Amino acid sequence: MRYFLLFYEVVDDYPERRKPYRADHLALARAAAERGELRYAGAYADPVDGAALLFRGPDDRIARAFAEGDPYVLNGLVESWHIREWSMVIGADYDEHVPPH
Repeated sequence: MRYFLLFYEVVDDYPERRKPYRADHLALARAAAERGELRYAGAYADPVDGAALLFRGPDDRIARAFAEGDPYVLNGLVESWHIREWSMVIGADYDEHVPPH
């Protein structure tokens, strides 16, 4: 399996504006985590001006579908997002038999 980082750039008043959508966003994230797709996720701290989510899958479709269905994106809290493939070298999920891309 491969890894993909989803990066969010958010609006200035994101911490306040996310409140009405937070439960739905977290439900989407929890469902992805329960399926084993979303490995880690969280907002940047001090300042809260973005977020990063790490997905695992055969390609970036899972991360892309997440962003396209995320209430934060759909309601304008995320100004832009992009996905980058990420090569794990060390970590709990590291598999030495799978070469990094």
